[in-house]
Amino acid sequence: MSLRERLQLQPFQGYAYSYPHKLAYRPFAPALPLAPLWAREDRRALFLYVHLPFCEMRCGFCNLFTTANPQEGVVDAYLAALERQMRVMGAVLTPARFARAAFGGGTPTFLSEGEIERIFAGIDQHLGGIAPGVPVSFEMSPATVSAGKLQTLKNLGVTRASIGVQSFLIEETKALGRPQNPADVAHALTLMREAGFAVLNLDLIYGAPNQTTKSWEHSLREAMRWTPEEIYLYPLYVRPLTGLERLRREPSDLRLELYRRGRDFLLAHGYRQLSMRLFRRAEVEADPTDGGPVYCCQEDGMVGLGAGARSYTRDVHYSSEYAVGRAGVRGIIADFSAWSDARLETADYGCALTPDERRRRYVIKSLLRSSGLSLTAYREEFGGDAMEDFAELGELPGYGLAEREGDRLVFTAAGLERSDTVGPALFSRDTERRMEEFDLA
Repeated sequence: MSLRERLQLQPFQGYAYSYPHKLAYRPFAPALPLAPLWAREDRRALFLYVHLPFCEMRCGFCNLFTTANPQEGVVDAYLAALERQMRVMGAVLTPARFARAAFGGGTPTFLSEGEIERIFAGIDQHLGGIAPGVPVSFEMSPATVSAGKLQTLKNLGVTRASIGVQSFLIEETKALGRPQNPADVAHALTLMREAGFAVLNLDLIYGAPNQTTKSWEHSLREAMRWTPEEIYLYPLYVRPLTGLERLRREPSDLRLELYRRGRDFLLAHGYRQLSMRLFRRAEVEADPTDGGPVYCCQEDGMVGLGAGARSYTRDVHYSSEYAVGRAGVRGIIADFSAWSDARLETADYGCALTPDERRRRYVIKSLLRSSGLSLTAYREEFGGDAMEDFAELGELPGYGLAEREGDRLVFTAAGLERSDTVGPALFSRDTERRMEEFDLA
């Protein structure tokens, strides 16, 4: 489908947060040894990501790789496998230095304080640890936050506490398949603020069934009570095999209006817009690393640990297999927990990036940010002209979606709000075909 054709449709067509999308991954035959993959990488500024696929409940909108309330012994077996993977990757990566780290899921604070300490101890022992001052993000939920866990995380060097609030109205969280008491949310946020993390991030969702502009503005005002350094505004998507799909609930048709109101509200309250979804307080630095290495998502590698985590090298992206259905997720977690060292030393599932896919990834990861695409940096990286390589880029100014600022192609306000149209328009036909053929079960 051409960009012109896509622009005739509703704006919310797909979230291009990564490329190629995980639904484009397939088994490698034969499996690829990891040591040669990482030997070609610059390992001085890597991103460490640890996936902890456990939650106290499965939200109705969630299609993440996670399972709710695992049976006894599942978490312990998973953490043991995670430690084995750390040991194997430590040998593969040495020497390596991490410029950023993040713990996601799932809900990492589903784990106990002792289990959290165990993970960080494994990183220290096998991967050389995370240096002081490196930005470290940890995902949380209102039901799993406690003063003890927060103090443990602060002591371990976590700098960014991120919590999915989604809405401050119980009627809307129930409609999203995530019933939660606003008083419990307020208590969790109070504890998080008192813990003194450098960055507090709140996630909100717009487009819940029966949500109105008035109720959306209520949640935005409530969020301001905790003066979060960052806020993500996510449009609701109802995805296959999720609770909302089973209930046949559809997003509100007000999503574009709600996005615009949220954007204008945050801009008026001292936030900068970094992408369609991310807003950051104007005085907050993105990477307070005190002169340390800075990770660049277009260029540098990501080391993913755990089932569901993706690892990125320049030429190959790989992970465990992926599913959304309960049986599929639990099966993959059980399989990962039994992986041998030999299995951990290879990549047998993922996507090899052709030169064209590498260029597309660079353009998508750059253009969908408010800073835009540097045509000079693209030329230095790939030896070509992005405007010639991708005809869609030349169309954007004519539709009022982007403009040239020196050597950069930068989205206008109209372009940012159509990020979920423009991003998918830049996917290759092969990636689109693979995504359509993927079995989510």
